[in-house]
Amino acid sequence: MNLTLPRWVDYGLMPLINVAVAFLIAGLVVLFVGESPVQAAYLMVRGAFGNGYNLGFTFFFATTFIFTGLAVAVAFHAGLFNIGGEGQAYIGGLGVGLVCLSMDTVLPWWMTFPLAIIGAAAFGALWAFIPAYLQARRGSHIVITTIMFNFIASALMVYLLAGPLQKAANLGPRTRDFEAGGQIPKLDWLFKPFGVDMGASPLNISFLLALIMAGVVWAVVWRTRFGYEMRTQGVSPRAAIYAGMPEVKIIVLTMMFSGALAGMMALNPVMGDQTRLQLDFVEGAGFVGIAVALMGRSHPAGIVPAAILFGALYQGGAELAFDMPNITRDMIVMIQGLVILFAGAMEFMFRPALARIFSAPAQQEKIS
Repeated sequence: MNLTLPRWVDYGLMPLINVAVAFLIAGLVVLFVGESPVQAAYLMVRGAFGNGYNLGFTFFFATTFIFTGLAVAVAFHAGLFNIGGEGQAYIGGLGVGLVCLSMDTVLPWWMTFPLAIIGAAAFGALWAFIPAYLQARRGSHIVITTIMFNFIASALMVYLLAGPLQKAANLGPRTRDFEAGGQIPKLDWLFKPFGVDMGASPLNISFLLALIMAGVVWAVVWRTRFGYEMRTQGVSPRAAIYAGMPEVKIIVLTMMFSGALAGMMALNPVMGDQTRLQLDFVEGAGFVGIAVALMGRSHPAGIVPAAILFGALYQGGAELAFDMPNITRDMIVMIQGLVILFAGAMEFMFRPALARIFSAPAQQEKIS
């Protein structure tokens, strides 16, 4: 059977069906613990979008997931599975921290921020370079090497934040707080004209940078020669070699581009929220980016709304756990896991049925 679907079904309808099924199963679990699924859904939506403060947190989380989702998607297009977003984001945070610690008392934020972007992207790209080189030159599987580099990055950050970069032992593994030159402004000014008060939410201008990078990824992947070579490599490495495309160059540059995007994720929590470098600021965002990329079909136009959905799950889930004590934080993680399950491992479960439905009119048209 031909499982090719119209683009609006493949990129629009099927992800919606997967999410709906995930929430339906989650609703049954909520019902099992004695709570109302309808009330739980209402509380989750209200917790994510009910006021400016909650909306700010939703978009704050979404900012992080846009960066990591784009990072995973770029690698996907070249046939690479980058599971090293956690480590690349960690090391990207080191680049941000070093820039801020060096420049925050010398330069204003609008001059420090571009340098921090370069630092985050460069450190993240360099951390992805070694696994990329090992894959391209030595055949070491990218999944294995990127996972291992996550652990190395974590250990390196523990050493630095508990040693050379630590402010004081009694404050734990963290740097000093950044001065004004190392803090980027919040986005409350953007929403105030619409009557939306973000309050003390941490939404900051890195959200705008994430949207810009989504446009950059689209332009690079679909409007450049390198993007064409990348996609050819992903579809058929043998065809790419036969066409004379430089396999090593494609793999290395793609992974460095992916690592740079993951590293830029650190701008959001490090400069926009915590205003210092500390442990665990990534908080699993690199792995969530895999689900975001899968749900968004590795296209920026799908990744942005998918990231907002996961941002809503994070923020709305926290509010739901507070308003409904029977629904624990672990159950919220389970709901997120169901969305990841249906968006990833079981993403094609409904494809055969949809193919039968939407291929029938096309077959009848051919017969007539």
